[in-house]
Amino acid sequence: MNKPMVRVALLAVLVLALGVGVWWWLHGRNGRDALTLYGNVDLRQVDLAFNDSERVAEVLVKEGDRVSRGQVLARLDTGRLQPQLDQAQAMVDAQASAVERLRRGNRPEEISEARANLAQAQADAANAEAKRARAQDLWDRSQGKAMSRQDLDDAISQAKAAGAKALALQKALELQVLGPRKEDIAQAQAQLRADQAQAALLKRQVADAQLIAPTNGVVRSRVLEPGDMASPQKTALSLAIVDPKWVRAYVSEPDLGAVRQGERASVSVDAFPGRRFSGWVGFISPMAEFTPKSVQTEDLRSSLVYEIRVFVDDPGDQLRLGMPATVALPLPPGARR
Repeated sequence: MNKPMVRVALLAVLVLALGVGVWWWLHGRNGRDALTLYGNVDLRQVDLAFNDSERVAEVLVKEGDRVSRGQVLARLDTGRLQPQLDQAQAMVDAQASAVERLRRGNRPEEISEARANLAQAQADAANAEAKRARAQDLWDRSQGKAMSRQDLDDAISQAKAAGAKALALQKALELQVLGPRKEDIAQAQAQLRADQAQAALLKRQVADAQLIAPTNGVVRSRVLEPGDMASPQKTALSLAIVDPKWVRAYVSEPDLGAVRQGERASVSVDAFPGRRFSGWVGFISPMAEFTPKSVQTEDLRSSLVYEIRVFVDDPGDQLRLGMPATVALPLPPGARR
């Protein structure tokens, strides 16, 4: 091959290499149109415990079961609690009747009975006073010879007792007519409220014997079994809340300006190659931190980064807690380098 041909070939190779370099510079280094981040699928979890300490009577779900908000998941034994509630409710009913009786006052029949008792007592008092008067007259006229002093004293005592009884029944009739005191009604009402509060507390405890799902989710772990002793400090069931889900990823400070709250994103996982899950940036941490060890990209391992959460649409519930995920965030034109 002659020298001109060699020169032409070398020039062609040089031009080609220069073209490849320019293309790499524009598209490979400065032409990046998406930000790629790495993280793991995350979701919220709820540890459920009973409010009271009692034996577990039954557990109605197992691991993997889907549950709905308001669903009964487990129950405690209420064999000792239910009779206490029944007793408290009976006391409420009795006290409510007592308050109503005081509000209504005395019945006309009761007042009539009191008047009849007073009339009889007044008649007895008049009869006893007549006997005392005759005994006194006989004592005076016979100068104590016709009867003993003891008989006279007995007649005087009986007259006083009958008069006192009639006076007491007179006062009782007046109270019957007046009706209950306001203070007595207030005291009875206060006692009724106390009984109602006790019954409400026991009713709440009976209701708390049922463990209710606070939200939709999946049973992650079943810790207690029937016969176990439950307590407020001991987890009975754990729920995984499958909606929402997000990818916890980390972005370096130079790229932080390209990430916006609410920005759309796509998420991919190794378990579903070729599939993209749609999502959006829902959280950007205001604080920097060292990159967690779970993030394996070499350029981020020892850098200060910011956590972001990319919420993911997963209607089929295919993403699992802890899955490694790759997030692609489209970069605006001004942020492409």
